[in-house]
Amino acid sequence: MLREFSAHRPQQVARFVKTLFKGQFVIAGVGEFAFDNGKVLVPDVNNREKLNVYRQINKAIETLSA
Repeated sequence: MLREFSAHRPQQVARFVKTLFKGQFVIAGVGEFAFDNGKVLVPDVNNREKLNVYRQINKAIETLSA
């Protein structure tokens, strides 16, 4: 399932990832991400913005798990 988010909201994306466990999503202005087992997979490490968003979302997922 490919979901498009119009804005970068780590909590909202984290709930989506945690619910579905596997799939893809797009954040407008940032790019496409994939996730598996309830965690966002590491994106292209040359893109600092995507890497930062990846970290924020996975941190929000950990917060939901606690």
